[in-house]
Amino acid sequence: MIYLFDYETLKVIWWVLVGALLVGFVLTDGYDLGVGTLLPFVARSDSERRIVINSVGPTWEGNQVWFITAGGALFAAWPLVYASAFSGLYVALIITLFALFLRPVGFDYRGKVEHTRWRSFWDWGLFVGGTVPALVFGVAFGNLLLGVPFHYDADLRVHYTGTFFGLLNPFALLAGIVSVAMLAMHGAFFLQLRTDGAVQFRSARAGRIAASIFVAAFALAGYAIATGIDGYRIASMPPAGTSFVPVAKTVTVASGAWLDNYARYRWMIAAPVAAFAGAVLGFVMSGLRRPGLAFIASGVAVASVVLTAGFALFPFIMPSSSHPPSSLTAWDAVSSHRTLQVMFWAAIVFLPLIVAYTAWVYRVMRGTVTAARIKEDGHGLY
Repeated sequence: MIYLFDYETLKVIWWVLVGALLVGFVLTDGYDLGVGTLLPFVARSDSERRIVINSVGPTWEGNQVWFITAGGALFAAWPLVYASAFSGLYVALIITLFALFLRPVGFDYRGKVEHTRWRSFWDWGLFVGGTVPALVFGVAFGNLLLGVPFHYDADLRVHYTGTFFGLLNPFALLAGIVSVAMLAMHGAFFLQLRTDGAVQFRSARAGRIAASIFVAAFALAGYAIATGIDGYRIASMPPAGTSFVPVAKTVTVASGAWLDNYARYRWMIAAPVAAFAGAVLGFVMSGLRRPGLAFIASGVAVASVVLTAGFALFPFIMPSSSHPPSSLTAWDAVSSHRTLQVMFWAAIVFLPLIVAYTAWVYRVMRGTVTAARIKEDGHGLY
């Protein structure tokens, strides 16, 4: 096989591609989750709830392609991360999975019976399906920054030594608040763009509240990382362009280590700055009744949060708190050179198609969802 890139370069490329898929997920499916979180609070009548639900109705299924693709890429590019995460974080991931089940079922079943209690049940189901995954994703990232208690034995079998409740530590819960507030902000500004009347007014107010909470929580999390959370550094390892097992390297734990990349590559500071600036600009644009600009600004904030965490962690993907040398990185958790090369060509072909199709769907389905439209096409909408 002819290799276009050397092994080390492909490892970095796949770190970038997985990051791009995660950014695509939070930008698209992220506002869907935020809309689910806001549903009981911005809509007070059945008609208003249908407006909110149908604002994401044409696109929510397509948005999940980013989530599924990111999961597939994680499995194929970083098989050790996939295996270790699903072994150690099994309970949290199962909770997330069952919460996500409530979304398609809730969308499709809610309108089957015209009964207040039936519809209220599925409305709260959509709330759970939006809030729980957002919370768990944030908690997961918080625990990645703290380190996950797992290690490899002499036969390279992975052992997880933590508990589910151990994941619910103060810093991880703070990261969960950042995630929920961030996606609620993104979803609220999307609703402000896609609705009118009372729903639009309440969504704009909810978005500004969520933006304020996000800025405060994100700043507090950053302060904790800079002053109170130990980070990880690779002290020694085999050449990055070779294939080696995780325990072949030496890893040290030190205060402030998660800021090393920001000190080494000053341009990376643009990510946290853009996260704050996007949220503040979204707040301002929402107040000025410029929902399109508010939604774009919140998108910048959401994407920048993912980049902020990724830049801090690199090259670590899943640090180990119980045995630091077992930490998984972009250098040692990857598939073979051949696998990464084949997958690279698949990504080059299919990723632009996903982007183009998503853009086309958004263009076709654009427009405001109103009460009149709900009444006019009552049987064709959710």
